[in-house]
Amino acid sequence: MSYTLHQLQIFHKVVELGSMTRASEALHLSQPAVSIHLKNLQSQFDKPLFEILVRKVYITDFGYEISKHIESIIHEIDQIEKKRFTSDEELIGKLKISIVSTAKYIMPYFLSDFAKKHPEVELNLEITNKQSVVGSLANNKVDFSMVSVLPDLAVESMPLMSNNLYLIGPGDTKLTKQTYDKEILRDLPLIYREKGSGTRHIMESFIKRNKIPVKIKMELASNEAVKQTVLAGLGYSILPLIGIQNELYTGKLKIIPIKDFPISSQWHLIWLKEKKFSTVAHTYLEFIKEEIPQIIRTHFNNLKI
Repeated sequence: MSYTLHQLQIFHKVVELGSMTRASEALHLSQPAVSIHLKNLQSQFDKPLFEILVRKVYITDFGYEISKHIESIIHEIDQIEKKRFTSDEELIGKLKISIVSTAKYIMPYFLSDFAKKHPEVELNLEITNKQSVVGSLANNKVDFSMVSVLPDLAVESMPLMSNNLYLIGPGDTKLTKQTYDKEILRDLPLIYREKGSGTRHIMESFIKRNKIPVKIKMELASNEAVKQTVLAGLGYSILPLIGIQNELYTGKLKIIPIKDFPISSQWHLIWLKEKKFSTVAHTYLEFIKEEIPQIIRTHFNNLKI
């Protein structure tokens, strides 16, 4: 074995950017220099790391596997470098978390005090749909995820706070009753989240459990898009209270009072079973265990309709 850290870093950058040209620019190297380093690295492997077709580089499956290991090596080197300039009491490293889109209203508050206490920790927060969140967790790309519906994975979980969903309509919706029967759902044009989302799962479970035939007006890819569509008067939907507080306060949205509402679920912090935590991840988990009550009292006690 005679490949160098520099060669590994160059290859990883090519994989990350998908182009030798962009990698050479990012590394401030000439393209011929990048090409030579890649050829020297490739010569030490029996399997191809990449192919060049019509002057474009294509990474092989084997190349992607090697790149994942290189990423771990680079991360450890970064930690060594940071350790040189920090005291023994300082916590350094990365904390990587993926969350579903609605959790963007919640997760920052479960990070802020930790970040202030450990300023050397680099936070990487990925906000995406549930499928991508579960994928990142399953592939061990993140330390933790935050979801409202537990995935079909071998995970450990910690409940953080309740997630209450209400039926909402435009602010000019006329209400003639103090409370409506849930059968009203059969008469409303309902706007759904896309299949696979936690909000949709909670909504569909309630409708299926109560055997209510409904009209699906539209399917959208985020709660924010659903909210905007309801605001435009195109229909009604069932959404978490956490994401509609401002619109309720201004009167742009209105909650339709229904028997057996709100529908409640639970926000969870989850991680893979038998996950080998970094020092940062372990410290964060212990921090959250102690601070959940205080975070909820400080930031979410006024969450109400």
